[in-house]
Amino acid sequence: MRKSIGIAGLIWSASLLASRVIGLVRERVLGTTLGVGGEADVYQAAFRVPDLINYLVAGGALSIVFIPLFTAHLERGDEARAWRSFSILANFLVGALGSLVLVGLVAMPWLVGLLAPGFSAEQLAQLTHLSRIVLPAQIFHLLGGLLSAALLSKERHAVPALAPLLYTGAIIAGGLWTGTAEGFAWGVLVGAILGPFGLPLWACLREGLRWQLVFDPRDPDFRAYLLRSLPIMLGWSIVGMDETVVTYFASSFTEGSVAILGYARTLMKVPMGVFGMAMGIAAYPTLTRLCAEEKTGEAWKILARASRQVLVLALGSQVLLTVAGPELGALVYSARKIQEDQLAELGLCLGVFSLALGAWTVQTLLARGFYARGKTWLPTWLGFGVLLIALPVYAGLARFGSVGLAMASSLGITAYTLLLGVVLWWQMGRQPGRGDAGGVEDAGFGLFFVRAILATGVGIGGGLWVAGLLPAVGGGAAALIGRIVVIGGVGGGLFVGLGLLLGIAELREVLGKVLRRLPGIGRRFA
Repeated sequence: MRKSIGIAGLIWSASLLASRVIGLVRERVLGTTLGVGGEADVYQAAFRVPDLINYLVAGGALSIVFIPLFTAHLERGDEARAWRSFSILANFLVGALGSLVLVGLVAMPWLVGLLAPGFSAEQLAQLTHLSRIVLPAQIFHLLGGLLSAALLSKERHAVPALAPLLYTGAIIAGGLWTGTAEGFAWGVLVGAILGPFGLPLWACLREGLRWQLVFDPRDPDFRAYLLRSLPIMLGWSIVGMDETVVTYFASSFTEGSVAILGYARTLMKVPMGVFGMAMGIAAYPTLTRLCAEEKTGEAWKILARASRQVLVLALGSQVLLTVAGPELGALVYSARKIQEDQLAELGLCLGVFSLALGAWTVQTLLARGFYARGKTWLPTWLGFGVLLIALPVYAGLARFGSVGLAMASSLGITAYTLLLGVVLWWQMGRQPGRGDAGGVEDAGFGLFFVRAILATGVGIGGGLWVAGLLPAVGGGAAALIGRIVVIGGVGGGLFVGLGLLLGIAELREVLGKVLRRLPGIGRRFA
């Protein structure tokens, strides 16, 4: 069981790492082409309306809701029924999202005015145009998500893992072809057709896809989908709304603020995707199967172990992103289009966003613990409650500009993740009748957390101290890389050294996996 999860995790880690590398190339192209200005602000904001419309049909959680339904039929050996379930849901979702897309295209001028009230009339007109280009891509993302869910149910991970690479490549090509924000937007649409939709469709056809023109509202799978996805549609969780809230307030700041926050968030998401999303996607089919077999204890042990390992990786990445934020921003985004003070602001926002990197990463795993048991209402309403409480915090910290919004975002997602973890632990780890889930995996988590945070704080403090001794950010790529190596090396070295000294077992496990192929080294950490 662990071996299959490990192989799947390796596939997704490699794919998401490659995707993030290509994503950094995309960000480099964005920086050199659009820089930090009005056009960059508009491009970053062009995704808010499409994302919200996708959210209304629970597109982001589609695979999470559909995999248990599809897997149940496969477990019974009824593949024909599985594809019929797929057809019913696909036809309904295309109709529902298609209708919303049509409404969105017509109402776009009004919608963008609500979400970016601080933009000028010229920016709002451009935002309307770009949003209308990007919006239809949501149909292909949704269908691709359903096709990828079917593949994941069959333990076919390679094609869903490769699809984002083609998507990002198309965005880069569109931007390079025209050198404008509109080119990037067309790249989004073409990339969604070719990557998230096209590749999984080809793979599913090879797997025996039987897409029928059928719709049955009385179908039990259709009703189960609505029941489980309804809270996601109605409950505006902080996870899905954070970027929209940040854009709303940042649109009233100085020109470039929306772009700076978007760039900083994108850099923060690199390790989040490689570690958290990879492990979550890889483990979810197994968690679903274990919960369906009422092996909640075993599912909890897998989830708890994975969460601790992912948290160690996230905190180590947080050290690097926090201490070398300005250098990383200057390296990825072109200094020709971004001023020195803007790079400094980008680096500071990156550091503040990264304070919640561990929370962002772990919540992707914890949420799947609920979804694997068919419980979508509780995590969504917890996220909605945190959002309501956090809105005044966003408004208050917005007075401090971009950095204040980054801090509000970090506080909100951290509160949500802590709440999610406590509730999941109570339901799966400490309830009577949960087998052997409680005890071993739960024991010492508080001590582990304290040790990990202490090591992180020391790493960040040491890295920032060294950064203050070095000359200001500047020079070419070689100089920036040198600074990142020195600053990140000191911060990372302190994090790893103190973590090992404090006896963080998960850190030793992670190092062992990384170094195992080096003769005579990996065995020391096994």
